[in-house]
Amino acid sequence: MAEITCIEDLHRLARKRVPRIFYDYVDGGSWTESTYRANEADFQKIKFRQRVACDITKRSTTTTMLGQRVAMPVAIAPTGLTGMQHADGEILAARAAKCFGIPFTLSTMSICSIEAVASATQSHPFWFQVYVTKDRSFTADLIERAREARCSALVVTMDLQVFGQRHKDKKNGLSVPPKPTLRNIIDIAFKPGWCLQMLGTQNRQFGNILGHAKGVDNIASLVEWTEEQFDPTLSWQDVTWIKKRWGGKLIVKGIMDPEDARLAIAAGADAIVVSNHGGRQLDGAPSSLSALPAIIDAVGDQVEVHMDGGIRSGQDVLKAIALGAKGTYIGRAMLYGLGAQGEKGVSKVLEIIRNELDLSMAFCGRTDINAVNREILLCQNTDKYLN
Repeated sequence: MAEITCIEDLHRLARKRVPRIFYDYVDGGSWTESTYRANEADFQKIKFRQRVACDITKRSTTTTMLGQRVAMPVAIAPTGLTGMQHADGEILAARAAKCFGIPFTLSTMSICSIEAVASATQSHPFWFQVYVTKDRSFTADLIERAREARCSALVVTMDLQVFGQRHKDKKNGLSVPPKPTLRNIIDIAFKPGWCLQMLGTQNRQFGNILGHAKGVDNIASLVEWTEEQFDPTLSWQDVTWIKKRWGGKLIVKGIMDPEDARLAIAAGADAIVVSNHGGRQLDGAPSSLSALPAIIDAVGDQVEVHMDGGIRSGQDVLKAIALGAKGTYIGRAMLYGLGAQGEKGVSKVLEIIRNELDLSMAFCGRTDINAVNREILLCQNTDKYLN
């Protein structure tokens, strides 16, 4: 195998090793996928201002996110079905994040449960993402389980009241476990490594739901519950209720409009994540990067502003930080590494991103990520590039 030097190398390897039904779940967006593509493309529109003859001997990418010291301004995003990219995927990704020194965020729709991840990481604090379900008692139970697992922050995702139309998932008949169609059986048969991994684990269902939600004790009831529980009545009052019940650090994810950013702050958010759900919800929405500057201008220093969507390199991280983000999240990049090489692949992703971040910062004449601002960009008026 050729040496892996960039995220795209891991992407290609994951495509070969992960069954198509789960690979497509990661590598796709909704409708025409225009927003999914824009998330990546808009990063390429922004150009750096290269500087020379600067002393760049001592450099640091270390900073903080929500008061937590991090090796670089990157967290692992909450991603559903992570354990279907590689057996025990959430556990492996959490371990890699712990060793590297960045936050890991576990999704409500994870395969490995909150308790399993906490046990495997020796109760090392991680973040937990919660969906507000119609059954508020289940949501309350998730919050208590996150507290017992010593999670250091709660992430509330606001942009999944209904599902975006994801053509690939519909055509593949996405389900956990995969439906035994002829197409799926043939595809999985050509992924022997993945099959062996899955045979070696007990984590093959939605661990946070099965056996915890009322009436959900088998696959059939799990599917029915999942389809019914996402709540279209979700409101800012629910966020206030979660903040009061949780009491700790609260991150609100899915913000794409300055007015929603202000409402999130009023509801109790300690940080917001500028995110369009990776282009998987509203197709035709702007990229997360293009929405970022206006939201930062609107909220100032009232809360930390993070962002996700389209980050595939350390240069992307640097551009987001230059535009004012305090932190970034990686989802697909992490999943490519996981699908390609398990925990080793996730660690490789983090190493690649930090190296690219460090070198790019140096070429811009900066030695401390905390000193990076729009001055490192060739055009500080980014509207010229992004609109």
